[in-house]
Amino acid sequence: MKKVQTGQVIEFYSNSCLVKTKSGKLNCLAIKNIVVGDYVEVEIIQDSKKHLGNIIKINNRSSVLSKKNGNKDKLFAANVTHVGILVTPEPKTSSEFIDKWILKAIFSGIEPFIINNKIDIDSDDEYMNKLSVYRDINMKIINCSAKFEENQEELKKFSENKCVLFVGNSGAGKSTLSSKIIGQKLKTNELSNNQGVHTTSVSSLYELPNNIKIIDSPGMRDIELVEYSKDELINGFVEILESSKRCKYNDCNHINNDGCNVIKDVINGVISKSRYNNFIKFRDN
Repeated sequence: MKKVQTGQVIEFYSNSCLVKTKSGKLNCLAIKNIVVGDYVEVEIIQDSKKHLGNIIKINNRSSVLSKKNGNKDKLFAANVTHVGILVTPEPKTSSEFIDKWILKAIFSGIEPFIINNKIDIDSDDEYMNKLSVYRDINMKIINCSAKFEENQEELKKFSENKCVLFVGNSGAGKSTLSSKIIGQKLKTNELSNNQGVHTTSVSSLYELPNNIKIIDSPGMRDIELVEYSKDELINGFVEILESSKRCKYNDCNHINNDGCNVIKDVINGVISKSRYNNFIKFRDN
């Protein structure tokens, strides 16, 4: 057995992690800034009766998901290729939540797509129009019902050769969808204190046939966009960015400037009002 092997972090706890290598799974102490999904170099501890290792290097990441925690970046997952944004008619998913996650994915080097969950529930025109906004900007939308396991084969097919992380508001069915796709209940780690036993989730990567990888990482529900400058936020709204190239002035504020092509496209229905309003809100707040 090689003393140093390459592996991937498949479970992450507060101060330790589980790394999968060709030789098996190794329990390792977590090093600074390591997250589930990381590819690492592991030194095998030869004199141990258990499968233990020391992480000596984090390999280059294709992507990383993080959010601001005060003045620091809190890392959650690495090498994610796609983020599936769960959208539901009940509870209603706001366009602000969707657009925040589209921006977060794009700026993280990850491809976003939408999972229209709970298709077993009747949807009103407002909800269907909301979905059409994203269909019009060529966003991939997969319709399914996690509860009744409807159309999960399409989601699995789409996820082949990808590493996917699902995000959704409370009640959107993220845990149900993940459990059904993975085929098991999500892992939890029980801890005890003076008040009794409580349960805290751990970050995990699940490997399925056809090279499907699903990452379940708690804490990635509520995000802000404070780490991005006002000038770069437009890059997450591709249709607004393209429209802005035809504005009369390069420094157009896209609100009340003369010759603004973005306002023209909003009035003419080329750009949706909800996407435009979110762009202005994210940029100017």
